[in-house]
Amino acid sequence: MLNVVNLAMPFFLLIFLGFVSGRRAKLSRDGLAWMNFFVIYLALPALFFQLLSETPLEELATFDFVAATTFSTFAMFAIAYSFARFVLCGNIGEATVQALVGSYSNIGYMGPGVTLAVLGAGAAVPTALILCFDTILLFILVPMMMSIGGSRNVRVGPLALEIFKRIITHPFILAVLAGILAAAIEFKPPVALDQTISFLRQAAAPCALFAMGVTIALQPSRRTAKELPILLLIKLVVHPVLVFVLLEWIGGFDSLWISTALLMAALPPAANVYVLAQHYSSYVERASTAVLYGTLASVVTLPVLIYLLQSGILVP
Repeated sequence: MLNVVNLAMPFFLLIFLGFVSGRRAKLSRDGLAWMNFFVIYLALPALFFQLLSETPLEELATFDFVAATTFSTFAMFAIAYSFARFVLCGNIGEATVQALVGSYSNIGYMGPGVTLAVLGAGAAVPTALILCFDTILLFILVPMMMSIGGSRNVRVGPLALEIFKRIITHPFILAVLAGILAAAIEFKPPVALDQTISFLRQAAAPCALFAMGVTIALQPSRRTAKELPILLLIKLVVHPVLVFVLLEWIGGFDSLWISTALLMAALPPAANVYVLAQHYSSYVERASTAVLYGTLASVVTLPVLIYLLQSGILVP
């Protein structure tokens, strides 16, 4: 258990340092914007590109794995949405953000750092695939649901074009596609470029986690929500359980890939849930509370899962 604590705590300590810095330091949000730009557009894409480009192409053609993990995320979105819409009787906009709380893992900021530290470089491919296809799924679902909720006369053409543009211009997806292409043609970047990419890759996890802590600290978290325990139960417990059941049912997956999928599913709600709530002016303050409390709850749930994986109890 001590090894598990030593593995997990640095991630939460980096988030905590960012949180304290965000609360105590009297700094503007402009600096955070630049750090987020560095993480999202440079450091994490460099990480995904380098790891994928070094992977044999046949290891990337795992359609059943992608189908299982993406369906699990969609199922959590549908369950959380149904709970918010039909049990809590919320409107479509609020229910959509609540569905994100129950399904949208912090796969960008926390995912690569956690999976690579716990499982090693072999987790890079499944991590990148989950991140890529979960991002595509949510880029489709959120604008579509918000458009339906905001207007009865949804114009399908412009909506589809907007979704397509967001998908093909997202830096994570572009990095994954570039990495797959590089693996296919066995491209080896020049030494100077490869070293630059390595520098960016090494900065990805610590900068992402620190920026996440600052982001949480700067978000308002004054409104609690009675539905939050149910949404976090869906996100932190039901999501990884469904992933495990589906992958075991399909069978034939390497234990490292199953462990990676479980860790990605067990991550707390992404900080981007608040960003999207703010963008659509729906469920804003409660979304920030969900991100904060979800991250705090994962301090317990994530190390437990890591222990089950490291000890071989869950995935031999």
